[in-house]
Amino acid sequence: MYARLIPLLLLSAASLGCGGGVLDPKGPIALAERQIMFNSLGIMLAIVIPTIIATLGVAFWYRSSNTRARYLPDFNYSGRLELLVWSIPAMTVLLVGGVAWVGAHDLDPRKPIDSNVKPMAVQVVSLDWKWLFIYPEAGVASVNHLVVPVGTPISFELTSSSVMNSFFVPQLGSQIYTMSGMATHLELQADHVGVYAGLSANFSGEGFADMRFDVDAMPPEQFEQWVNAARSGSGPVLDSAAYASLAQPSQAVAPFTYRAVAPRVFDDILNAGMHSGHSSHGGVSDSDAGTHSGTHSESHMHSVAQRATP
Repeated sequence: MYARLIPLLLLSAASLGCGGGVLDPKGPIALAERQIMFNSLGIMLAIVIPTIIATLGVAFWYRSSNTRARYLPDFNYSGRLELLVWSIPAMTVLLVGGVAWVGAHDLDPRKPIDSNVKPMAVQVVSLDWKWLFIYPEAGVASVNHLVVPVGTPISFELTSSSVMNSFFVPQLGSQIYTMSGMATHLELQADHVGVYAGLSANFSGEGFADMRFDVDAMPPEQFEQWVNAARSGSGPVLDSAAYASLAQPSQAVAPFTYRAVAPRVFDDILNAGMHSGHSSHGGVSDSDAGTHSGTHSESHMHSVAQRATP
C-alpha cells in the first residue's frame, strides 16, 4: 500500500512546484535560473545516486548470511579507496561552484537583457504594507498592481520608504532587496502573456502577509491602452500629499492607479530616506509637486513630522 502512495506523493509535489513557481518560468532570467538549479541538481545526483546504490550494495553483500563476503577486522587504509572517497566530492564541489560562479555573472541584476526592444523603466517603492510602482516615462503610477508589456526588458529601480523588504516575482526571476535611502537595480522580462504572482520575500512587520501584487504581462498595444486609461481615469495625482497619505501603514490595500505623477517623486523618496537615516515614512518635496516652496530639507522635515504623527 505504502509503495503505491510514494509515486502519488512525488507526483503531487512536482505538480505543486511547477504551478506558478520557480519551476514554471515565464521570462529569460527565470528560465536561466531554473537551468542553473537543474544543472546543480544533476551534478549532485551524480554522486548521491551512486552513493545510495553503493550503500545498499555493501549492506546486501556483507549480510550475515553471505558466506562469500570476506571479513577484514584489521582493515584500516586503502589508497585507492581514499582517492575515490575524496576526488568525487571535490569534483562535485568544483562543478557546482563553477555553475554558480558563471551564473552569478551572467545573471547580475544590473546586467541589461539582450533585446532589440528599448527597455522600460519602472520605479518601485516598498511601503508598510504595499507596493508602489511608478512609470516615469508614462507619467502614471499604480499600487499593488504591476503592468508590463510582453517582450520588453523592464529596468527596475527600487527603494523602500521604511524597513528593508524584498521584491520577488518567482516566474520572472531574481528577488532583490529594497532599503531606505538606497536604490537597487534589477532587470527582468516577461515573454508570455499572463498574470503572475509577486510578493515580499522578507518579513517586514504586521502586514507582511498582505504585501502581494499581481504582475499583468500583456501585449504592447494593450499596455498602451492601460496607460491611456490610467491617464484619463479618475485616479488621484501622486504628489506630496498623496504620497504622505499612502506612506501611512495599511494592510490589504486594493490595487488602484494614479493618473499623474509629480516630477522627481522617486528621487525625493530616496533622498528623504538618505537624510533621515531610517525613516518610517518618507516625504516628497512640494517643489517637485508643482510649487516653489519645497526643498530637500523640507522634505526631510516633512518625513520627521510624519514619523511623529501617532
